[in-house]
Amino acid sequence: KQKQKQKQKQKSIRSNTMSSILKAGNTAVITGASSGIGRAAALDFATKGMNVWLVDVDEEELELARIIVVSKKKTDDQIIESRVVDVSNLAAMKELAQTVFEKCGSVHFLMNNAGIGSGGGALTDMEMVEKVMAVNTYGPIHGCLAFVPQMKEQSDSSSMVVNTGSKQGITMPPGNLTYNMSKAALKCYTEGLSHELMETSVQAALLIPGWVNTSIVLKSLRTKAEAAGESFDPNSVFFHESKPADGAWMPQQVIDYMIQELDKGRFYIVCPDNDVDPTVDKLRMTWTMQDITEDRQPLSRWHPDYKEKFAAFLKENGK
Repeated sequence: KQKQKQKQKQKSIRSNTMSSILKAGNTAVITGASSGIGRAAALDFATKGMNVWLVDVDEEELELARIIVVSKKKTDDQIIESRVVDVSNLAAMKELAQTVFEKCGSVHFLMNNAGIGSGGGALTDMEMVEKVMAVNTYGPIHGCLAFVPQMKEQSDSSSMVVNTGSKQGITMPPGNLTYNMSKAALKCYTEGLSHELMETSVQAALLIPGWVNTSIVLKSLRTKAEAAGESFDPNSVFFHESKPADGAWMPQQVIDYMIQELDKGRFYIVCPDNDVDPTVDKLRMTWTMQDITEDRQPLSRWHPDYKEKFAAFLKENGK
């Protein structure tokens, strides 16, 4: 009976209104915070008066991000901290959680956003597969294992976990199967996490960005060049934050949209961009899922036998 009462109390303080979570005095932890979507989230939350913990492995960029976020503080007692932590290391994530809870008491917004764009096809060597899965899939899982148990015990306020997924983990476009796998597994995990948290004060959501001007491709190519002992020119990359593409959203647009959709109680936060609108996104996802129910070839959207049929499907639905 005592446990049942505790569950009812926790559930009663759940809130879909982000103003009750993203507010002055509350605490946010963001991985992958040195650039892109993670840094944009840190800046946004700092301007709201929140305590913000920025987490990344890129020490140099992380320090630059911390300095910028500190400049957005609303009060002198607002805590802005950065930590160099590898999310693929569960022990390091648990140590981080202990530090955050000791200093701030509670965590109200956990954003497992760290990710890498590396990967390859079906016969990619296991070293690369394990590296990508360790960051993109196990990283968010480690974040949840480190923070969520104590977040569930916070009986005075609701809290939120957002895992950053990808449309590639849903529609599975050919070209980087390893990355697709990592994000598909994260989608599966986050769905299950949300279901298991239904009776608690903690909510979970899956952020699914569209095309965004971030540095994930740049960093992936830079790492590859460094491993091969080759020089790297950032200008050789098609797009990134300092070289934005017209069709892509800027990171702050993703954060604005995320907050807007969380306010509506959304779990799947499927972001459009300047090239693809929500209707096209839904049609692409529907077609992918119907590969099974319509007994088509896998990834039929890219199969020559279905090229005209997919185009007709879009046209029939006004696109």
